[in-house]
Amino acid sequence: MGILARFKDIMSANINALLDKCEDPAKMIDEYMRQLTEELADVKKETAGVMAEEKRTKRMLDENNEQIEKYDAMARKALTAGNEDDARVLLTKKQEYVTNGADIQKSYEVAHANANKMREMHDKLTKDIQTLEQRRANVKAKVAVAKTQEKINKVTGSMDAASSSMRAFERMEEKADRMLDQANAMAELNEELDPVEDLEAKYSGASASVEDELEKMKKEMGL
Repeated sequence: MGILARFKDIMSANINALLDKCEDPAKMIDEYMRQLTEELADVKKETAGVMAEEKRTKRMLDENNEQIEKYDAMARKALTAGNEDDARVLLTKKQEYVTNGADIQKSYEVAHANANKMREMHDKLTKDIQTLEQRRANVKAKVAVAKTQEKINKVTGSMDAASSSMRAFERMEEKADRMLDQANAMAELNEELDPVEDLEAKYSGASASVEDELEKMKKEMGL
């Protein structure tokens, strides 16, 4: 039975060895689980066929035993009625079913043993797949953490260069501040103050509404 050989090969495979050969364990374990799932479908199909054969031979055996019991009962009735010749014919027929039943019994025993073996392998493969499903989740979680750690390592490695650039930027910023302060100081020293211009600037900005409010206030105060 080819499926049995393939089943044994799969169940004896070393998943750790497979993962070691793969750059991405998550992808490899997905492929491994896909193959196992396909094999489970084949095992299930084969198991169903073997179980059907077991049921068929069991049904044949039961039907044969019924015939044995039937001709045995009929032979007894013939003897009870005093018809030995009829009983002899009926017992001859019974013996044919007894002989046939021995062959059917052997076929049933083989079919039954095969069905039990296939059921055991089917159940074991199903249980192993369920266990590996959890292990797959664990592997994928570890791979995700490892990839995140790699990204962190790269970012950490870039921090030194970033810090150096930051220090250079700060020096340029300080230099720009000094240049601006110096320029402002020179502008203050060069500025010529004009008292009249200051007063114009001070009072020319008053709005009409302010003047109106001022006149109103003076009238109210009698000024």
